[in-house]
Amino acid sequence: MKGIGDLELIEMARRTSASAYAPYSGFLVGAAILSREGTVFTGCNVENSSFGLTVCAERVALFKGISEGCREFEVLALWASTPVWPCGACLQCLAEFAPEIRIIRQGDQGEVEEAQLSELLPAAFYFKPLSNR
Repeated sequence: MKGIGDLELIEMARRTSASAYAPYSGFLVGAAILSREGTVFTGCNVENSSFGLTVCAERVALFKGISEGCREFEVLALWASTPVWPCGACLQCLAEFAPEIRIIRQGDQGEVEEAQLSELLPAAFYFKPLSNR
C-alpha cells in the first residue's frame, strides 16, 4: 500500500467510523494510520459505560499496528462528522512511536486540515525504554 494518498487514507478512516461503538455520545470517529512500511491500520472509538475506559479511534489504530509488529508510522488520518484532533492521551501514545507523524483530519464539510504532532503536543514526554522496541 506504499504511496497511498491522503484522501484515500481519510476515506478508510471515514468507512471505519461506521464501526464505532458510541451509544453514549453518538459521536463516531474513524482513524487510519499508515506505517513506514506502507501498511494501513484502522480503528474506531469504543465507548464504555464507565467513561474512563473508553478508547479513542487513534489509539485503536496505533495499537493494532503495534500488535502487528510495526513501530514506525508516517501519517494518521481522522474522520468525524465534526473534525477533531487527537486528545492528549492519543498524542502522547503517538509520540512514543511517531514523534514526526503528520496528522490529517476531515469532517462532513469536506475540508482537509493537517498538523504535525509536535504542533499539537509541543512538550511530549519521552523516556528511554530499558528494553528494545
